[in-house]
Amino acid sequence: MPVKLTVVGCSPAWPNPGGAQSGYLVEGSGRVLLDCGPGVLARLRERAGGWPDLDAIVITHWHLDHWGDLVPWVWGTFAGPGRQWPKPLLWLPPEGRERLRQLGAQLGFEDMWGGAFELRDYVEDEPFEAADGLTVRALRLPHYTLRTYGLRVECGGRTLAYSGDSAPTDRLAELARDADLFVCEATLERGDLDGEPRGHLSADEAREAFAASGASRLLLTHRPYELPLDEGLDQAHDGMELEI
Repeated sequence: MPVKLTVVGCSPAWPNPGGAQSGYLVEGSGRVLLDCGPGVLARLRERAGGWPDLDAIVITHWHLDHWGDLVPWVWGTFAGPGRQWPKPLLWLPPEGRERLRQLGAQLGFEDMWGGAFELRDYVEDEPFEAADGLTVRALRLPHYTLRTYGLRVECGGRTLAYSGDSAPTDRLAELARDADLFVCEATLERGDLDGEPRGHLSADEAREAFAASGASRLLLTHRPYELPLDEGLDQAHDGMELEI
């Protein structure tokens, strides 16, 4: 079965000019969005010619550039065109439903998210069927002090690994072990420009994780457009489509 990846948005924590932040659409027997950062909903609506038709959304962690467009998704479901569409599953990091309840109390009302999504918490390192025929396993990765997960997605005999955000760690190689495609963040020019504890990768560190993983292809993402890459390295861009 062919599996298609569309890079809806790939900016780092600050948006590239005209860019959307993290959002990666995987289409096989089902349609699942990995992360939903600012600008992603507008891009999906433009692509679909209307409200997005998705089976599920999976969130890696709670930095705004990876989940921020869940907020306009809620209001578009309550008062806009999303009223006419089935609610997608929203897969959240452990204890995510409680976090959304607290956020709802601050942003609108406690159960606002339940009106737009079918809420689920995934379990660390336990595979779950995010949508029909599309299985996801979430592996814990280091990202400053925030609980964060990378995602390993399997569909139709093909495997996509998505780092989310991560500091250097041997777990990246485990996440991407023998994957057909490894979508890996490469935010930094150099590792010594990061905070402490670390939270992001340089392109060289991403390449090292890729080499250790045995994955077939590397796609670098979440990178400022000002930072060029060495010739021969693939860099994600908004609207990019490829078959896994």
